[in-house]
Amino acid sequence: MMRRLAVASVASATAAVLAAALVVPPAQAYVRAASPPGTTTSLAEAPAGHVPAGKVPVAEGYGGAVSTVDLDATRAGLGVLRRGGNAVDAAVAAAATLGVTEPFSAGIGGGGFFVYYDARSGEVRTIDGRETAPAAATEELFIDPESGGPLPFEQARVSGLSVGVPGTPATWQRALDEWGTWSLPQALAPATKVAAEGFVVDETFRSQVAENSDIFDDFTSTSELYLPGGAPPAAGSRFSNPDLARTYALLAKQGVGALYDGPLGAEIARTVQQPPVAPDTDRVVRPGAMTAADLAAYDAPLRAPTHVDYAGLDVYGMGPPSSGGSTVGEALNILESQDLSADDRTAALHAYVEASALAFADRNRYVGDADQVDVPLDELLSQGFAEERACQIDPDAVLEKPVAPGVPDGQYAGCGEEAPGPTGGQREGLSTTHLTVSDRWGNVVAYTLTIEATGGSGIAVPDRGFLLNNELTDFNFAPTQGDAPDPNLPGPGKRPRSSMSPTIVLDDGRPLLALGSPGGATIITTVLQTLVNRLDLGMNLPDAVAAPRVSSRNTASQAEPAFLASPEGEALVAKGHKFAEIPEIGAETALEFGRHGFVQAVAEPTRRGGGSAMVVRPGPDR
Repeated sequence: MMRRLAVASVASATAAVLAAALVVPPAQAYVRAASPPGTTTSLAEAPAGHVPAGKVPVAEGYGGAVSTVDLDATRAGLGVLRRGGNAVDAAVAAAATLGVTEPFSAGIGGGGFFVYYDARSGEVRTIDGRETAPAAATEELFIDPESGGPLPFEQARVSGLSVGVPGTPATWQRALDEWGTWSLPQALAPATKVAAEGFVVDETFRSQVAENSDIFDDFTSTSELYLPGGAPPAAGSRFSNPDLARTYALLAKQGVGALYDGPLGAEIARTVQQPPVAPDTDRVVRPGAMTAADLAAYDAPLRAPTHVDYAGLDVYGMGPPSSGGSTVGEALNILESQDLSADDRTAALHAYVEASALAFADRNRYVGDADQVDVPLDELLSQGFAEERACQIDPDAVLEKPVAPGVPDGQYAGCGEEAPGPTGGQREGLSTTHLTVSDRWGNVVAYTLTIEATGGSGIAVPDRGFLLNNELTDFNFAPTQGDAPDPNLPGPGKRPRSSMSPTIVLDDGRPLLALGSPGGATIITTVLQTLVNRLDLGMNLPDAVAAPRVSSRNTASQAEPAFLASPEGEALVAKGHKFAEIPEIGAETALEFGRHGFVQAVAEPTRRGGGSAMVVRPGPDR
């Protein structure tokens, strides 16, 4: 079936860099010792030149582009591009800045997945920066020894038990070593400046502190940092984080070895083992078992990307321990056999919802850390398996949820067998952030990074200015697959399954789209629905990103209010689909590439406060 999107191929941009490469001041130059952590000032006191002009969700032009959820981060990445850095350099700079301005979603206390298209070789490469469990972890990591049952999620999250060995600093260094042109000190300099000089607090930042205030107040280090004066910083005030500026300066001077083999790592391990609990709290905070040896053993390896052919386009994503690439890929393969058309959007969205449920059933049964469990990835991404699963989709009826997983055994005929037993999985936090970057040479980065829940574990490393993740709660606390093996139970050195889905789409070997989103397990459906919107339903990229979302994950189906109120939403509910209403799903950023180096950068217009898209040289398509 041919639903190919008609787009021109990409040609490398030939325009010169707007300004000659500038010498980037060392990160240490921005450290200010005078201000205490969490210092805030009113805008009236702040220099007028620092007030942001405002976010713009769509930008078009040449010379490269950056799209993030945050204005300061987008500016940091664009500044790198304008100073001669490439997409990798800019992605690291933007990510480090998000660690300052979006610290409840990402930072050096977390991890992520980095997908890179290299224009010179035409290859897509990926880095696995997922956090790892300590060597002392067992399958009973989150089992209450007193009750014998799983810990309540909040007790598990707000504890040292939930903290995995951070992978973000190693990811940055690996990306720069493999494909970058800037040093780590250069790439950290813009973020160090923002941390030292401060940024304007927006409503999203303020509300995320407020929502976590009961947790943050229970840790002396966190309350000192994010509850200055005992309250969240006010929207419109200026917030600085000199502790984080000094931490970035330490990494710039000593390299990431300061975290994995040095004093910063020792401080992280001590914080996990002895969380800085406030003396007046009545919260029971369980210590973790992470050691300096666990940090020293960490690696951010290169992994082979996932790949499927969808309507003549090559779709690349992240392989295990992420389930993003396999689940998006399997769902696209299932949709190849469906008649998706803008002429009948209800039918197309019905197929999308059902394909999502089927792919999630298989994800929950089979996907985990491929270094420790057998993941049948090739079969999950085979067209034969997808066709066997697709035959269960009835255009006139709704599958009863949860659907059973299939059997990816290489023997495919008809509707095939179903694997018996439960299909559930552990809940995932809705935080995380995503950025997309391109440069004038045609290189592209799609990078999703996280500390899991909004605010992570809630534990800040004392005097270091960053929060630790709660990523290990992405493991299943107890077996979820009945008599079948559960691929996502905790284990020593194991990486928890993720839903992060940084994705790059090539057309005849050249970039067409790059996209990704936060949102826990809804990341997968956000990316998938955007691809369907753009490639099958005839939407342009801004409309595909802004369109109301629905997320079917087999054990949970949700929809935004605007989707439920739409004709398609009403028709799906009338057909028998059941969706719980949720205010918003995801917070996507994306790029689309055209002729002669033209790029369209797109961020959310309203979700999570809206995003920020910029290009090096604005201008219309030629």
